[in-house]
Formats: sequence, structure tokens, C-alpha cells
Amino acid sequence: MNNYEILYVLSDKQDADAHKALVEKFKALVESYGEVTVDEWGSRKLAYPIQTKISGKHLTGYYVLMKFSAPPEIPAEIERQMRINDDVIRFMVERV
Repeated sequence: MNNYEILYVLSDKQDADAHKALVEKFKALVESYGEVTVDEWGSRKLAYPIQTKISGKHLTGYYVLMKFSAPPEIPAEIERQMRINDDVIRFMVERV
């Protein structure tokens, strides 16, 4: 098992309940493999505006840092889930 960190930015055009639901969804993907820590940083201004096709221009985002241990194939599945979700603006997966 490897240790990973994922930092992802959610669209700030949603309410708090939608943010919690997405955080729980991504946490549930890796929870069965071991301990998961989620650190929600909240809404912050982005370094530069990000344009998306679905929801338009974003100036702020909801930042979440998730640390976990999992087999090597799990981060690829999380990346796939984040790519197909329109509410995830950006994400980055790093092996620690």
C-alpha cells in the first residue's frame, strides 16, 4: 500500500450540502483500504480565473485535501471519477 495526497477544488457555485456530498463520495472510494483524513480548507480565491464549459468562469473554489493509503490502482479510479464530475474544477494526486 502506498500513501497518497489529493488536493482538489470544487465549484464554489454550489451550496454547503453539495460540497459535503462530494467530499463524502470521494472519501468513500478509499475508506475501505485504510485510514483517510480529509482537511476541508473552505472557499478561497483562485490564483487565476478558470473557465469551464458547463459552469462558466470561476474566481473562487472550495479546496479539499485528502490523505490516504491505498493500492496503486485506486488513485487512477479517483482521477477518473473526478474527471467525469462537472463540479470538480481541478485536482492533483501525489504519492507521498
